[in-house]
Amino acid sequence: MRYLTILSVVFFARSADAANVESGPAKGTAVAPLKVYDATGPHADKEVDYAADRKDKLTVYVFVVADKWDRPVARFLRKLDAEVQKHADTQVIAVWLPDEPETTKKYLPLAQQSLQFKVTALTCFPVAKKAPESWGINLEAGVTVVVAKQGKVIGSLGFRSATEGDVKTVTELMGKAGESK
Repeated sequence: MRYLTILSVVFFARSADAANVESGPAKGTAVAPLKVYDATGPHADKEVDYAADRKDKLTVYVFVVADKWDRPVARFLRKLDAEVQKHADTQVIAVWLPDEPETTKKYLPLAQQSLQFKVTALTCFPVAKKAPESWGINLEAGVTVVVAKQGKVIGSLGFRSATEGDVKTVTELMGKAGESK
């Protein structure tokens, strides 16, 4: 019994620590332009400013540092995609922050083929080892989630490594978007 208690403490400490990286724009700020290469979304094989494209619609932007991409993050994105499908006109824009943009552009359609996202566009930031400056992305966060609606940031979450369990925190943040009119 004592062993289970220790495991629970370690698990909850890890969960609490996972989202403690400050990353992303501040709540209430305007959504900055986001020009990316769309590898699998509605604008596939084109550069697009998704902030302008999504404007007023509820959107979940997920910034993934390419060298932090792993199975738990893939499972996080798959579960998030399933949850977002429950919200009409909502989309996930997953933005890879790559070491090698050209390699990433070729990889993302293969990831889509494997993961079969329905409402998640896999995109690539075109500059190696950088993040869009005006988004305040901390590259120490393996995954940064930004929820936006009506051109405003509802909130940002930084995870060292996102897991399926973190989807609940994101959906709660999406719920706050419904509260702000």
